[in-house]
Amino acid sequence: MDFDRSVADDPKSEIVDMLSGQMSSIKRKLAELKSQIEQTQIMVDREQQRNTDIATELQNVQINLETIPRQDIRDKYDEALDARFRLATMRGQLEKFEANYEHLQQEQNILSQVLGGLQGVDMLVDDNADGDSESDSRGTINIVRIVEAQEDERLRLSRQMHDGPAQSLTNFILQAEICQRLFDRNPERAADELGSLKTAASVTFQKVRDFIFDLRPMMLDDLGVVPTVRRYVDSFRDKNDIETELDIIGEERRFESHREVMIFRSIQELMGHARDFATASQLKIRLDTSESIIKIAVQDNGRAVDAEAIFSDDETHVDDSRSRSLMALKERFDLVGGNMSINSNESDGTLVRLELPAGD
Repeated sequence: MDFDRSVADDPKSEIVDMLSGQMSSIKRKLAELKSQIEQTQIMVDREQQRNTDIATELQNVQINLETIPRQDIRDKYDEALDARFRLATMRGQLEKFEANYEHLQQEQNILSQVLGGLQGVDMLVDDNADGDSESDSRGTINIVRIVEAQEDERLRLSRQMHDGPAQSLTNFILQAEICQRLFDRNPERAADELGSLKTAASVTFQKVRDFIFDLRPMMLDDLGVVPTVRRYVDSFRDKNDIETELDIIGEERRFESHREVMIFRSIQELMGHARDFATASQLKIRLDTSESIIKIAVQDNGRAVDAEAIFSDDETHVDDSRSRSLMALKERFDLVGGNMSINSNESDGTLVRLELPAGD
């Protein structure tokens, strides 16, 4: 009986060892990030003090505006703009480090809970429950991968928000302050600056709308998945130098909310793979809703992916973000009774097929 028990516990021990290794890696990264945060905070404080000193000097310049040479005034304002830009940059870097630190803490907490759950299950495993033990282990791996994929997406969105709208808003503040100072001395230049500010605001507003659409398109709830996919493909085609085709078969019917979300997110994710990882120049999307099984096919002519490693139980062969994302996508479809297949080679590119029951 002891021999049987050790065999049953082997898969769980491997999972515990794997998760423990990840926990150790996360602890090291947290320590490194903490040091980076502390150093960056010192630099932010230094730049903040520099901005305060320059602000005092600018007040003196304004008081003695008539006696100070024009070039000295220009140099002082240029120095002030440079100082504010450096401060904004350092603050952005600090926020990025803090966001990464928070993300790793969340991942550490999740892994800690999974480890605790596994160790708790170990104490309750029956000697004859070999099949159930293997099923629990696979289920745990699926949950971990799905959680990791969700956290990766949240991290990507936070970086996209920081590098896009957040940085643009910082620039708006600087431009607005320039306009404020120019109104009395040079109204014409102030008007030009306001025009530039308006143009930049319009561009940023469109970026924010695109960001919101990518995050959660409202039309998915209002109109359904087919119009949403059409809109997304049109937007993708306009923004990327990729020849993109969309073929929709069947009527525009509605499905359960979670199925529509899975359809849209899977197409969105695979199109992102073709752009970001495969560097494809051609992309074809096919969505068939005509039968009881919803069929999705996304084909690109870019770099290939190791399909064998994705469908292998040994995840140590998976060493890139695209493959890990495809593994998580496969497991999500497996959980709802769907399936996924991949054909990929360097000459033809990658074809991913997904099937999902349409439901009632």
